[in-house]
Amino acid sequence: MDYAASEPGTTAVASALAIKILIAGGFGVGKTTLVGTISEIRPLHTEELLSERGIGVDDTSGVESKTTTTVALDFGRITIRDGLWLYLFGTPGQDRFWFMWDELALGALGAVVLADTRRLGDCFPAVDYFEQRGVPFVVAVNCFDGARRHDPAKVRRALALNERIPIVLCDVRDRASVKEVLTTLVKYAVEGG
Repeated sequence: MDYAASEPGTTAVASALAIKILIAGGFGVGKTTLVGTISEIRPLHTEELLSERGIGVDDTSGVESKTTTTVALDFGRITIRDGLWLYLFGTPGQDRFWFMWDELALGALGAVVLADTRRLGDCFPAVDYFEQRGVPFVVAVNCFDGARRHDPAKVRRALALNERIPIVLCDVRDRASVKEVLTTLVKYAVEGG
């Protein structure tokens, strides 16, 4: 399919390809930060203030200082080369927004399941979701300041992951670290993850 150029003075790209990647995980794990760190455009965030309605519904243990939450999605873009883009879609972390996931997952090449080892159980629903749907995914362990570091082999055992699924230690605030996570996912998915 040919695309016309949208900017004056530019030429159309003969063949354009957009690759969709999901960023998933539990509440407060760093999905919004990951998208914002790597996106070349100002990311779209659907952040809202946490309210009294979330008391008893949202588990804020371990992230007590969190004041906002994603209620629909985060969106960012990375240009790989002319005509090739990665579109990043950060999913909402709370169960009550999971109705969005099926729509967001349509056409995705793969997913990053972001994990916090202080609250590892929070990423089980995302792991289960992608395993059940056959969507290739990697687990990216967000290494928070002051949090104990765990060997990826121990994380693999704790999550009961197949040996083939990559586990990457990362800092979602660091562009090079996020780039490594995304590169690992794309290679894994393309190789038949």
